[in-house]
Amino acid sequence: MTASDAKADLHRYLQEARDALLWKLEGLSEYDIRRPLTPTGTNLLGLVKHVAGVELGYLGDTFGRPSGEPLPWLGESPELNADMWATVDESREQIVDLYRRAWTHADATIDALALDTIGKVPWWPSGRDEVTLHHAVVRVLADTQRHAGHADIVRELIDGAVGEKEGKNSLPPGDPAWWEDYRSRLERAAREADAAPPTGA
Repeated sequence: MTASDAKADLHRYLQEARDALLWKLEGLSEYDIRRPLTPTGTNLLGLVKHVAGVELGYLGDTFGRPSGEPLPWLGESPELNADMWATVDESREQIVDLYRRAWTHADATIDALALDTIGKVPWWPSGRDEVTLHHAVVRVLADTQRHAGHADIVRELIDGAVGEKEGKNSLPPGDPAWWEDYRSRLERAAREADAAPPTGA
């Protein structure tokens, strides 16, 4: 077994999460990438906008490496949740390009600094704001994977497309009839479990 390169491992999984998130936008209309699909407004383009800011903050500003990217939705007295949706004036191309620039900036920070480098998170309370680069990368990776999971569900609700990337959905094979039968079995099991007396009664 070859020795592990911690930076390479972290970067590989972070890039896979980034790619999976952007793939969820492919082939969809402006309406579909923006429309809220949950009661709290979760939408695909908003997720991309959010993680761009996360990368620039944790893997830029935190280590004294500001990107210079204007992020008005994160400025003073921002509108609540302004980083979680795209306005009419914010195009798909602008947000995707911002996210890709955030990758480049974050990757330069990861390349330039040792994983035990200490940074200060500007929006954390004073005295509890120090973090290592290793911790910051893990945090960004976890956040990106979490939102890629949200995007996976949102995309499935739009057109049924699922998975990490095209041709890799990690699901058992099955035609629409098989999946409908499978879903019906789950629904029956849930209803029967709900109607059953509590265990030990």
